[in-house]
Amino acid sequence: MNGLTRQMNRRVFLKAAGVCLGGLAVSAPAAERVGGKRPNIFFFFADDWGRYASVYDFFKPNAAFRTPVLDRFAREGVRFNNAHVTSPSCTPCRSSLLSGQYFYRTGRGAFLQGAEWDLSIPSYPLLLEQAGYHIGFTYKVWSPGTPADAPYGAARCRYNRAGSRFNTFSQNATKLVAAGKTPEQAKTEICDEGLKNFEAFLADRKPDQPFCYWFGPTNTHRTWTKGSGKDLWGLDPDDLKGRMPAFLPDVHEIRQDMCDYLGEVLALDRMLGLFLEKLDAIGERDNTLVVVSGDHGIPGFPRGKCNLYGFGTEVALFAQWPGRVRPGRVVDDFVNLMDLAPSFLEAAGELVPGCMTGRSIVPLLVSDKSGQIDPGRDHVITGRERHVAKAREGDLPYPQRSIRTRDFLYIRNFAPDRWPMGTPTDMDDPAREPAFEVLEKNTFAAFGDLDASPTKAWMVTNRKDPQWQMHWRLGFEKRPMEELYDLRKDPDYLRNVAEDPDYARIRQDLAKRLMDTLEATGDPRVQGDGLTFERPPFVTP
Repeated sequence: MNGLTRQMNRRVFLKAAGVCLGGLAVSAPAAERVGGKRPNIFFFFADDWGRYASVYDFFKPNAAFRTPVLDRFAREGVRFNNAHVTSPSCTPCRSSLLSGQYFYRTGRGAFLQGAEWDLSIPSYPLLLEQAGYHIGFTYKVWSPGTPADAPYGAARCRYNRAGSRFNTFSQNATKLVAAGKTPEQAKTEICDEGLKNFEAFLADRKPDQPFCYWFGPTNTHRTWTKGSGKDLWGLDPDDLKGRMPAFLPDVHEIRQDMCDYLGEVLALDRMLGLFLEKLDAIGERDNTLVVVSGDHGIPGFPRGKCNLYGFGTEVALFAQWPGRVRPGRVVDDFVNLMDLAPSFLEAAGELVPGCMTGRSIVPLLVSDKSGQIDPGRDHVITGRERHVAKAREGDLPYPQRSIRTRDFLYIRNFAPDRWPMGTPTDMDDPAREPAFEVLEKNTFAAFGDLDASPTKAWMVTNRKDPQWQMHWRLGFEKRPMEELYDLRKDPDYLRNVAEDPDYARIRQDLAKRLMDTLEATGDPRVQGDGLTFERPPFVTP
């Protein structure tokens, strides 16, 4: 298939999905500018960072550490308790966030492996640039994908001049310590590098020009140095004992893995503090909307990243906007990260494209209320298609969609005959089973949609132990077409009640709400024969 044909196919797909192709349609009035001055937008968006901050004290693992900067930021701004991604996979989540649309409306941006960006899709950074904003980013925005970081202006908007050591924080800090520096000196050196990238961005803007900046660290993605949570940050893995989600074995090896991840979160905490100090120092804090979040749940842990359970879709979301946002508020409205694109445009006083399916959260930000503010924000829709399954090798996606409310999670698995975490390569042949060390480091050794990790290696190695059969089944084995969980009684989604007659009406109601939304928003998975994502140009023959 030549490039022109691929482009035509993408445009046909996007037009069918209702995506803007020929200009912008106004769907919401522009917000009034405060004092005639447009606000800066600073977006702190960490890779694979779920809802891990000690201010979210209702999530048990967060009791094992403290994030002082994030907690203070949340207390002095707005904390969202029910923020979710549209897809718990890096590229589709980011396609959704940048375009303000459900991930399945972004063509080949709807999956990770083989993603391509169609420049006819409006993205909020490029719209703000057209409106006069100085835009730029550091580290990850939209990748892997082709062209890399296209929705944010690609290489011309990249500010990594001072270096990228923050992205492998524990590895680089450990090297500096081995070379004779103290852990504190090592952490300071790496964080200062990240700050210098932001300073380079600021140096390139014109006088009084509003800016839109994206800080996209990847240190919370795999891999990190084993034992670094304790060695660099003083965290004790066994402080997590009794605080692990019930679907994970509560054993030292898995607690240590999560402890090392929490250490990387503390690096995020430290970095945010430096950015806020910089905004104060240059006198821009009072005119900057600062938003902090992450692109999905924890990697390398069953039921996290690449899953539609809360462990995979729930993320932290905090915001401050001095002079516009009353501090100390906690919002329970359900928010989808695709809502941020129209929010940033509205905050800047710009028109919102009519094709954006996200809804601006500016009304929630400027409200003086806490709790549930908008009765209509009582659910989110999430989903996934292809993650790292290789289209060119004939692997099929694992198509899922879900609807999450306060009390229930309903999941539709469109292909229950497939493996949710990827094919269990060679698992039936003991002589060819991947070694523990391989499973720790090579994602594709088995179950490729779960990142390589000590947790994955431990789970695979101990999968036949009767003590861990429940955990293995929930994390790795095939799933029925419908799943339903009563979160009031089962917050860790252990018991599927989809076939329980006592829940029949709830299941039917949620299924209808889900399918109605998918159909109304042009999801190819529910149109025609539902196999659009399994044909060219989404797979290569």
